[in-house]
Amino acid sequence: MKDSTLVAPLFLAAAAARLVSASPTPLPPISFVNPGQVHRGGAHNFHIAYDKPEALSGDIIFVYGDCGIDQHSVAHHEVGRLTSNQYKRDDMPTRFVWLTPEDAPTGGCLHAFSDLGVLGMSDPLTVGHDAMRKRNTLAALNDPYGAWFDGVAYLQAKEPEASFVAGKKDQKIGIIGGGMSGLMTALLLDSVGIHNWEISESSHRIGGRLHTSYLNGTKPEDYQYQEMGPMRFPVSLTYAGTNETLEIQDHKLVFQVADVLNEMNKDKDPALQVKFIPWIQSNPNTYNYVGGLRNADGTTPRRSQYPELFANVSTGSTAVEPSEKAEAAEGALEHFIDFSGKYELSAKNIFKAHKQAMEEGLHSFSESQFLRAQGLGFNETSAVGGTGTLWDDIYDDVYFSATTWKTIDKGLTRLAEAFHPVVDNKITYGRRINKLSYDEKTKKTSVHWYNSKSSTTEMKTYDKTIVAVPFSVVRLWRLPTFGSVISEAISGLGYSYACKVALLYKTRFWEHIANPIFGGCGNTDLPGIGSTCYPAYKINATGPGVMLASYTTPTGPSLQSMSEADHVGMVQAGMVEIHGDIAAQEYTGKYDRVCWGLDPHQAGSWASPYTGQHEKYMPEYQKMHSNHIFIGEHTSVNHAWIFSALESATRGTVQLLLEDGLVDEAKEIVNKWMARWISV
Repeated sequence: MKDSTLVAPLFLAAAAARLVSASPTPLPPISFVNPGQVHRGGAHNFHIAYDKPEALSGDIIFVYGDCGIDQHSVAHHEVGRLTSNQYKRDDMPTRFVWLTPEDAPTGGCLHAFSDLGVLGMSDPLTVGHDAMRKRNTLAALNDPYGAWFDGVAYLQAKEPEASFVAGKKDQKIGIIGGGMSGLMTALLLDSVGIHNWEISESSHRIGGRLHTSYLNGTKPEDYQYQEMGPMRFPVSLTYAGTNETLEIQDHKLVFQVADVLNEMNKDKDPALQVKFIPWIQSNPNTYNYVGGLRNADGTTPRRSQYPELFANVSTGSTAVEPSEKAEAAEGALEHFIDFSGKYELSAKNIFKAHKQAMEEGLHSFSESQFLRAQGLGFNETSAVGGTGTLWDDIYDDVYFSATTWKTIDKGLTRLAEAFHPVVDNKITYGRRINKLSYDEKTKKTSVHWYNSKSSTTEMKTYDKTIVAVPFSVVRLWRLPTFGSVISEAISGLGYSYACKVALLYKTRFWEHIANPIFGGCGNTDLPGIGSTCYPAYKINATGPGVMLASYTTPTGPSLQSMSEADHVGMVQAGMVEIHGDIAAQEYTGKYDRVCWGLDPHQAGSWASPYTGQHEKYMPEYQKMHSNHIFIGEHTSVNHAWIFSALESATRGTVQLLLEDGLVDEAKEIVNKWMARWISV
């Protein structure tokens, strides 16, 4: 018989052993959420979770290397570090930035180490090359002239301690300006879950230079309007010789934005739908009234009659006659196209074309200087060349050579108005900013403005500020001590100053004359007139019609000095000289006149950098200056188009996200918003 005093202890010991072996394995202090697809030379977020974070202390070192390594020193590379004692346990960062080296091996694991050893390890990762990134990166790292924005290079330039993220999606963002770049920024931030932003707008409407004028108090559906800002979008270019059609890629961003807004608004407010309709840019029946030349019957020449008319002009004068000018223009254009890299490159990828333009020096001298270097005389260069940079002429020639165009039914203002559901509760109107400041200790920005009602100066403080305001306005503000180059850009960037005059007539008489005019733009050298554009909507409609009687840029500053009455009177007189007495009989006396240099919220039409400015200032736009990011058409590789404003907002938003290590969100924007020119 066994000793009962021994049975009980042995039974209990065996039971205890069984309990120990059946208990679950303790979880590691840190567990990894795999970052998904990883590519060499890219930026990635990886996420972690903590089991009992109170047990952590000291430095935590994140590395990548062979799975199962027992010390961080033998890893392939260190990813980053954090000192756990700096955080409250509930605020420990859970997302980190990993800049994956080009030589990172596949099949390795992310690890977390402390002095006590391994704290956690990810599953094995597949690391490969990103074919899309390799195809779309147009230049080496940190080349603002080629790859429009290189996010990896941007992150590499940051301090090491900026490699982790802690609650950054709650930071407060100030957006100054409710034009297209400011509105786009708000939409992008919302789309990736960043909602703590607000817009300060100096005027009492959104849209900036998008300005449709509905004459005589009419509504959009009355179709008595004209565009006093942007008018149309180039879509494609068809070559006459080969009938080949080339899609113009950049402006597709405008159509994408409209699609997204239409989807958002279809149930909330169907009235905010944006509908595109054809725009007629060129029409053989529009007038081309130059040098006072008329047809034999006294009528004003049409565009289709222009070459024949010039062929009959006497060449007895020692001055360059129009026929000689046309010949010089044709020869100069051949030189120009051959030198500037062909239309096709600019239409397919404006950023690659921009890099080529930089390499060939097109920013270093003007069109006139280039033509002089080709052996043309001053008369010829004056006839066809300008003083702006060759680059501006390249992309403008591409756009204005388009054979298919679109505009927005009932006015381009509708594109801005479609943003109302996004911004209405987060925008303050009538807030005219007059100062930006930056606190070195708190790293906060502040915007200041004068409240005329209370006669006091007010301010708001943000973690970061996105400035979506033209430099022509910003240069009047008090600013922090920025670097010398960005300060020079703000104070001295060149701007164009366009004026437009729209006139309301009793009928669309131009559609009912011999050789009727259905849309299109004509030209004249009558002082202060420039182009005259006829509405492309509601062709052959009855009732009043609105003509854009004058659209001119070179004489803008001089026209601004005229009184409104004198300016409009001069334009109407020009319409009578071109169209005949019918223009006097049909004029209602109703008009709108906009000179953008007189607009206190714009102080100019669009950026027009002087020779050398573009090359010098572009790199500065891709940096953050004392927690301020500058966007707007003036910071784009091309200017004066809605697309330019939208893509600058895309770059600025991605830049802001990367500043805070929000790589996942940055990639979401890059992948969705046609940002093939950004690499992350």
